[in-house]
Amino acid sequence: MTGKAAKSGGRAASAADAIDRFIDRIGQATAWICLAIVLVVAVNVILRYLFRIGPMSLQELEWHLMSPIALIGMSYALRHGDHVRVDIFFDGFSPKLQAIIDLAAAIMMVIVSLIVIKLSFNFVYQAYSLGEGSPDPGGLPYRFLLRAFIPLGFALLAVQAVANVIREALFLRGEA
Repeated sequence: MTGKAAKSGGRAASAADAIDRFIDRIGQATAWICLAIVLVVAVNVILRYLFRIGPMSLQELEWHLMSPIALIGMSYALRHGDHVRVDIFFDGFSPKLQAIIDLAAAIMMVIVSLIVIKLSFNFVYQAYSLGEGSPDPGGLPYRFLLRAFIPLGFALLAVQAVANVIREALFLRGEA
């Protein structure tokens, strides 16, 4: 995203602004999961090294918490332009070329996200149908809930990418 706020563009710009606010709230809520994972790791380390106890459920909870951080957080990263990009080259481009590149990337991101969403529904449904849980003794049940973050995360990514498409299109039309 070129970072140009839409100053005109009416409803489209308002829709993009609303999406941005929504994704910001989701990202801020997801940040609390980061605190939770730090606490879980700390408790796990204390239990393991001080008491020689290492519950499998705590070990699994660590990576169960990592999934929503990554999958939901990717839309927040896109919102703030924190995805991987070769900025050393990108920053040297004209604002128009930056907008064209960002527009093409956002369109591709919507397409890829929709494909992942479509493909992941069966994956989640199968896990739900089988009542999939951890294969490890003492592990966590309901693995389908964890898998459900895949379509959710990519849906949020697609929504943010749509906001980026709107902003870049408005910029290229001279309405931002």
